[in-house]
Amino acid sequence: MAQGEDYSYEIFSPEQLDNLLAPIALYPDPLLSQVLVAATFVDDVDEAARWVRANGVNGIDEQPWDVSVRAVAHYPSVIGRMADRIDWTTSVGQAYVNQSTDVMMSIQRLRRMAHNAGNLFTTPQQQVLIEEDYISIVPYDAAYLYVPIYDPYICYYRRPVWGLAITFSIGFLIGAWLNRDCDWHHHRIYYHGWHGRGWVERSRPRVHLSEIYVSHRYENVEVNRRIVDRHVILGNINRYNSVHRDVNYNNIRANNERINRQNHVRPPEQPARPPVNNRVMNRNMDTTNPRLDQYRGHEGAQRPERPAPAPQPQAQPRPARPAHTPPAARPAPTPPAARPTPTPPAARPAPTPRPAPHVFGRGEGNFDPRASSQRGQSSRQQMGQPRSTPRAAPAPRAQGKPAPAASGRRKP
Repeated sequence: MAQGEDYSYEIFSPEQLDNLLAPIALYPDPLLSQVLVAATFVDDVDEAARWVRANGVNGIDEQPWDVSVRAVAHYPSVIGRMADRIDWTTSVGQAYVNQSTDVMMSIQRLRRMAHNAGNLFTTPQQQVLIEEDYISIVPYDAAYLYVPIYDPYICYYRRPVWGLAITFSIGFLIGAWLNRDCDWHHHRIYYHGWHGRGWVERSRPRVHLSEIYVSHRYENVEVNRRIVDRHVILGNINRYNSVHRDVNYNNIRANNERINRQNHVRPPEQPARPPVNNRVMNRNMDTTNPRLDQYRGHEGAQRPERPAPAPQPQAQPRPARPAHTPPAARPAPTPPAARPTPTPPAARPAPTPRPAPHVFGRGEGNFDPRASSQRGQSSRQQMGQPRSTPRAAPAPRAQGKPAPAASGRRKP
C-alpha cells in the first residue's frame, strides 16, 4: 500500500475519536495504556480471549502474545470485550498508531465531560486526580484494580435518575504486568518498570517483579503498525455514536473504497492470461490475421490447412496409426504375387522331360524298335515345344545316349 493511501491519510476527526474511545476513556491509566497498545495486536487479542475462556488466567504469562495483550488478559471481561468487538478494537489500534496525540487528547476531553456531568470522581475503587491540563485515574487500593462499568450514552452528559453512572467489577490483583502508564504531559504511553511514585510506589511492595514483565526490552513501547492495513467493517463502528449522535464514519468508508478500487485495478489485467490456454490452437493458425474472428482465418486458407490438424491425431498415437497403416502397408506385401511370375522357372519342370532318359532306361532289357521310334518322336516333339527357352538344346543330347545300346546289337 503506497504512502498516503492507508488509514493514516484519512484520519479520524475529533468527534469520531470521541465516539470511538468513549467505552474505555474512563479506565484507570495503567489498564488504559495496555489496552491502547494491545488494540494494535488484534490477532493476539483474539487468541488470548479464547485462552481465557478455556483456561482462565492460568498460563497467560508464558504465552507468545505481545506483553500488552498478556497484561490485558489478566482482566477477562476486558479482553473478552475487545475480542467480541474486533472491528472496534482494530479501529482503536489504527487510531493510536496514526494519531496517538489526538487519541490522548480525545480521552482527556471525554474525562472532562464525565467530570463536568458529575459522574467522574474518587471512589474506594479508583482515585481521580484533576490537574489543570489533564485528569488521571489510578487504582485507589494498593492490591486491587477495579474495571469501571458505565453507559457512554449517559455518563458523559448527565447523572442518572437513580444510582451511580459508573459502577465497578470485582477487584483484580495488581501485578507486574501493569508495567506501563500514561504520560499526559507528552501525550504518550511509557514503561515505568515499577519505579515511580503514586500508585506505583504504593503497590510495589505487593508486586512480585518478574523478568517476564519487568525488563529493559520493554523500555521502548512498540506497537503493531501493520494494523493500518487491516480491513474494518465500518458499519460495525457506526453504532459507536454515544457522544456525538450525528457523526458516523462514512468519510473513512469512502476513503477505503477509493483505496480498494485502486488496489483492484491490477486483477483486471489477469484476463490477458486466457490466450495462454489457446496455444494449442494458435500454433496452427495465423493469430495476427485481422479476420481471425471470421472463421478463424481466410476461408481459402482454412480448408487446405485443416489437414494440418490431422497431424494432431497422429500425436494421439493409437487412433491415427492403425487407421493409416492397414490400407497401405498390407497390400504392399501382397505384391509378392509378382514373384510367381519369376516362377516361369516352371520352365525348370521342362527339364522334367528327363523322363526321356527314363524312357530309355526302361527299354534296356526289352528293346522294341517301333516303341522306341514312337517314343523318340514323342520325345522330339516334347523337346521341340520349349523352343522359347534356350535350354531345349540339351534334348538332342538325350538321343545320343542310345548309341551304347546300338553297340549291344553288334555283340550277337
